[in-house]
Amino acid sequence: MLTYERIYAVVRQIPRGQVATYGQVADLAGLIGKPRLVGYALYRVDMTTDDVPWQRVINAKGEVSESPRRNGSDYIQRVMLEDEGIEFNRGGRIDLSKYRWCPPDEVIERALALFRERLD
Repeated sequence: MLTYERIYAVVRQIPRGQVATYGQVADLAGLIGKPRLVGYALYRVDMTTDDVPWQRVINAKGEVSESPRRNGSDYIQRVMLEDEGIEFNRGGRIDLSKYRWCPPDEVIERALALFRERLD
């Protein structure tokens, strides 16, 4: 569970109107090469009550990753991103050169410091 908390600490830093990829979040959380772990963690987020903006994490192609486990609700992520001003092209992709989050190092250091404080 502590690994998931590290992932959530990073995802909480993604600002409205920007996105990060699963791999990017994994790298920033110190989980190099484990983008699927990010997906598993975000799948566990309660969309209605949690403060983790899970919708801002997409795949490396700039697409919403579809899952049969969402029972046809994949469209919710797209709608939430569009509500934040993010545009999709006709192929259903987000222009990562325009919307990808590029945090300064201190933002991630602060997020991970908050994570460590929660452990104490």
